[in-house]
Order: sequence, then structure tokens, then C-alpha cells
Amino acid sequence: MSGTGRPVPLVTSAELARVLGLSARTIQRYRQAGVLVPDVVSPGGHARWNVERVRERLRQLATERQE
Repeated sequence: MSGTGRPVPLVTSAELARVLGLSARTIQRYRQAGVLVPDVVSPGGHARWNVERVRERLRQLATERQE
């Protein structure tokens, strides 16, 4: 849930890649390396992501690289 009490929409890896302008393979690599962790993983292994949380994580990584 978000701070407003509403559920946060979760997206597939392909949708996440499209929104962020990355390839789906990049999302897969980041997941395999532990750089990104999905919010939900289905019993079948399918990831669902909170786009804003991923954006924030990528911002953190970019800031860490610059330091």
C-alpha cells in the first residue's frame, strides 16, 4: 500500500523495462545479480515490480557510482 492507503500497482518485468527505457534483459540481469529485488514473486517465478521503488533504487545506484 502507498502512503495514501491505496494499493500500489505492480508491473511485469517487461512493463518495467518499457517504462524505464531499459531492455527486459537488463532487468533480468539486475535481478539475477541482486541489484534489483522484485516486490512480489509468483509461485511460478514471475516478478512484479513497483516502478517508483525501482526508480529510487536506480537513483541510489547512480549516486553511489558518482561518489
